[in-house]
Amino acid sequence: MKRGFERVLLYKKVKIEIRRYWLGVMQDMKVGQEKISARQFMILVFLYSVGTAILVTPAGLAAEAGQDGWIAVLIGIGVSLLLVLLYNAVGSIYPNLTLIEKNEKILGKWLGKFISLLIVFMAFHTASELITIVGIFMTTQMLENTPLWALNSFFGLIVIFALRLGIEVLARAAEILCVWFGLLFFILILFLAPEINIENLQPVFEMEVKTLIKASLVFTGVLTFSPVLFLMIFPVAVTDRAKGKKGFFIGTLLGGAVLLIVTLLTVLVIGPELTANQRYPSYVLAKKINVGDFITRIEAAMAAIWLITIYFRLMIYIYAAVIGFAQVFELKDYKPLVFPLGIIMIVISLHLYPTEAFPTKYFEVWPFYIALYGLVLPILLLVVYKVRKKFAKEQ
Repeated sequence: MKRGFERVLLYKKVKIEIRRYWLGVMQDMKVGQEKISARQFMILVFLYSVGTAILVTPAGLAAEAGQDGWIAVLIGIGVSLLLVLLYNAVGSIYPNLTLIEKNEKILGKWLGKFISLLIVFMAFHTASELITIVGIFMTTQMLENTPLWALNSFFGLIVIFALRLGIEVLARAAEILCVWFGLLFFILILFLAPEINIENLQPVFEMEVKTLIKASLVFTGVLTFSPVLFLMIFPVAVTDRAKGKKGFFIGTLLGGAVLLIVTLLTVLVIGPELTANQRYPSYVLAKKINVGDFITRIEAAMAAIWLITIYFRLMIYIYAAVIGFAQVFELKDYKPLVFPLGIIMIVISLHLYPTEAFPTKYFEVWPFYIALYGLVLPILLLVVYKVRKKFAKEQ
């Protein structure tokens, strides 16, 4: 009896200690208290910038600008770096606040909350859309007999689990997976080098300036405007703000360089016409690899590269949505929101695309839609802040 009583007491003590530890972790990881290094932030920006663009963007660029699609990428990278300057400037305003908190601080409580809710809706809707894109790709290219709901649920549960662990764990995972991304990408370039045909790039500068600008708008809508969501992380969650600004530049530049290489490879290997007609030209590109009739059909490597990058892009969207939702309604902890919002995200992802033609029409509108958040909103915040600051000095 005595030993049994001692075991019960020991079990209760262990249970109490586990509970205290868990509550301590939950308290340490409240909104705005998580921290990552400038290097980790740079890697997140890099993987986010590559994101979905590595698989689908070359088709849109080739359809608009043909073999000159890579020129549109260069224009888009230049615009992206200019917008990073804008985001760094907005981040310098009240650096201890997230984008949601800046909205209320600068624009006022009610207008700020309204705009913040629009940001939360955009981030949450886009996160659901990315899960849909992953599911459609897997069911059409790799796992044809697997139902869409199973793939969406599986990928969504991974996202929920990672979001529950917080941005610090996500940043450490990005450091590890970035190495594998670099290795797989290098292997892809190395094996495709013998298949390159320089004639596919000729004639250079055949397209008109108007066409190149339109093509660059397609690229800019994917790479440039959406990183405004990093203001939910930077600079409030970055330990070194000065290095974080440089990391924002370097991560965007590296992501643009990867997309430039992929765009060039698709045109050089399979040609602009075939690139424009393919839904996933980068995946088709990997099928062209043939080294001595021994190393062939390693398109799974391309799929792995894309899944790594789209995973982190999706995580930034859903993280911004959940944190933003918690801050709009002034909740101290975002953890209780993760599971219910994650399940809703999975359910929405199953009903986003009613027809096969819908994604094409949606992506035509996307650059103008996302520009409202990535261009108009940051400029509005800067202008209103400067005007209020000047007015306060005059008073």
